[in-house]
Amino acid sequence: MYGEAEMLRRLRAGDEEAFRELVGRHDRVMRRLARSFVATTAVADEVVQETWLAVIRGLPGFEGRSSLRTWIFGILVNRAKSRGERERRSTPFSSLAGSEQGDGPTVDPERFLQGEHPAAGYWTRVPNRFFELPEERLLAEETTGVVAEAIAGLPARQRQVISLRDVEGWDADEVCESLGLTAGNQRVLLHRARAAVRARLEEYFEAELV
Repeated sequence: MYGEAEMLRRLRAGDEEAFRELVGRHDRVMRRLARSFVATTAVADEVVQETWLAVIRGLPGFEGRSSLRTWIFGILVNRAKSRGERERRSTPFSSLAGSEQGDGPTVDPERFLQGEHPAAGYWTRVPNRFFELPEERLLAEETTGVVAEAIAGLPARQRQVISLRDVEGWDADEVCESLGLTAGNQRVLLHRARAAVRARLEEYFEAELV
């Protein structure tokens, strides 16, 4: 596997093997991320193809102010956003704003005691301690499927952030730069996404810890 400097040198020299390796590193994640902006897999595939063409054309002018990966994903996000906006022109922006920005409570308010109760604001039921289960149970294929399903059901922005941070292992700065988020927004979106996934896992493991 080439390091970034060597990869960039080979790419600029027209090395097809280096380009195939680059595609192999990023194509899967690019397709999933593009799909979170647009309505269909076919359109996401088009966005990814357009992005790779733009990468090839833009390599001579790439100045290395960010990592190669961040630069590629920045191109992808800009193109995917443009396609998604064209698709949504018939949908009022106000109907999208809340879920996209991760507004709303992190935890369902119904899980807390309400009103004049002496313990108002406390849990009605202590959260499930699923994280105490054996590691092999948490990492089982069925469990990872539940996590994937929970992530897939998140609002787009939350899904993008948690996928890059927790699934792909990106750092916060790189996610902010690629998705055009402030550090504060990134933290809120990630927190809400993790809370939603945790809640789904609590439900799934409920019978395990009774």
